[in-house]
Amino acid sequence: MPLHQAAVGSQWWKSGVIYQIYPRSFADANNDGMGDLPGITQRLPKLKELGVDAVWLSPFYTSPQKDAGYDVANYRDVDPLFGTLEDFDQMVDRAHELGLRVMIDLVPNHSSDQHVWFQNALNSEKGSKERSYYHFKDGKGENGELPPNNWQSMFGGPAWTRIEDGQWYCHLFDSSQPDLNWENQIVRDEFEDILKFWLDRGVDGFRVDQPHAMGKEPGLPDHPYVDEAGAGFIEGRENPPMWFQDSVHEIFRSWRKILESYPGERAMCGEAYVLPLSFMAQWVRSDEFHQTFNFRFLDAGWDKDTLVAAIDESFEAFDGVGAPSTWVLNNHDVMRHASRFGGDYGRTTASDGVGPENPQPNNELGIIKARAATLFMLALPGASYLYQGEELGLPEHTTIQPEFRQDPTFFRTSGQRVGRDGCRVPLPWEDGNESNGFNESGKSWLPQPQSYAALSRDSQETDSKSTLNLYKAALKLRADLALGEGSFDWVSTSESLSFVNNGILVVHNFSNESIPFPDGEVLLTSSYGQTRLLPNTTAWIRL
Repeated sequence: MPLHQAAVGSQWWKSGVIYQIYPRSFADANNDGMGDLPGITQRLPKLKELGVDAVWLSPFYTSPQKDAGYDVANYRDVDPLFGTLEDFDQMVDRAHELGLRVMIDLVPNHSSDQHVWFQNALNSEKGSKERSYYHFKDGKGENGELPPNNWQSMFGGPAWTRIEDGQWYCHLFDSSQPDLNWENQIVRDEFEDILKFWLDRGVDGFRVDQPHAMGKEPGLPDHPYVDEAGAGFIEGRENPPMWFQDSVHEIFRSWRKILESYPGERAMCGEAYVLPLSFMAQWVRSDEFHQTFNFRFLDAGWDKDTLVAAIDESFEAFDGVGAPSTWVLNNHDVMRHASRFGGDYGRTTASDGVGPENPQPNNELGIIKARAATLFMLALPGASYLYQGEELGLPEHTTIQPEFRQDPTFFRTSGQRVGRDGCRVPLPWEDGNESNGFNESGKSWLPQPQSYAALSRDSQETDSKSTLNLYKAALKLRADLALGEGSFDWVSTSESLSFVNNGILVVHNFSNESIPFPDGEVLLTSSYGQTRLLPNTTAWIRL
């Protein structure tokens, strides 16, 4: 019996390919150096041509942009940086005309400190209804001068900030992002209304940011092993009081009912960094999230044994609750895999960023491995996520100078962690001006590295061996062969790692020597013009 059974005719969110758009860096229609919604609308045909099934937009809401829009000041409007609600509606309409579904980010763990809810809280008394939207507490120490507990911020430093009247508020991320209190029914009601607001505008689903952080243990006790885990957790240890609380599941069930009350197949994906995957599977039971990001696979890097274990664990955990496995190699929070695979970069380095003072990746080796990894991933049954620019083989921008840095991680750690700017650089569309077609003015909120000119989309479209055309070929074959709905069974987990899906043998050469191609019709390879399967190469072969 296969490790994973085929799911023929499954819903789009079980087998589709979803393309992440980072709006500020995708395309700039008004030439101000910041990507926008009209820019997305103009370029959507290129994504249809690429062969994806859906797009997911990172935040475009009204925001002071302290954390690239993940600090939301109004959940029901578009930031003028990106356009208007009318621009959003036009973008959704155009996507649907092209047969693309639209998912948007929802950021429920925290708001901006500029949100009217938080401003009302600051201007209200201790213990007021307004303060109950957030986690306000008196401090410790003789005069309350110490934080209420030992929690640390994911961006560095304590997770508490003191206000003028002496109370402290909790922020698991930047101090401009106060955590919402999900024990407050008013907060729950507000977000149910927010969901309906965007569903009424035609969105097909939501990617939910940090859902595992929303619940807090009553009383907000100390993190029991903060010296070892910092702001995070250690797999196999007890759950810290700010992560993985059971109270969140009731919230997700209420959201699932709302989505199911709308016509069509609306879906939610949770950015649930929950391990092991058997635990994460609780987030995708049949009445909660439709899918979650698979961080076990993302964190596996390109190590054979780790990869095999991640895939086995994924199918066991998610099949056990009837949910799809999802596969992802890149997003806006980690180093691009075209560089990550060209060096020894673990999870921490990949998310902390690489700067000019750090050891630099071997991008030539990295892109060879990245192309092979993508071909391997896209053949796996389930849903796949692509991050904008990976189809161009873009490397990480690892030499951004300090004066251009934007990520709050850089500032909260005094530059010790350079942050995630390197994977967020605007896209090169046409080789030409200083921003390579990101806009006509050449302005760019983050500078592009010189290498981006040769990797521009127009340059790659006419090159049959380009990374762009490899992605196009793989996505077309994936759809034609129904690999997303297919089955999975290992053939070999030796140096030539291989599996079968719907009669297609997928093989990757992990050895240092070339090996003969297995018998069958070679449909696609990650390296061209070869008579044997080269090291660091993946092939699709029809049996």
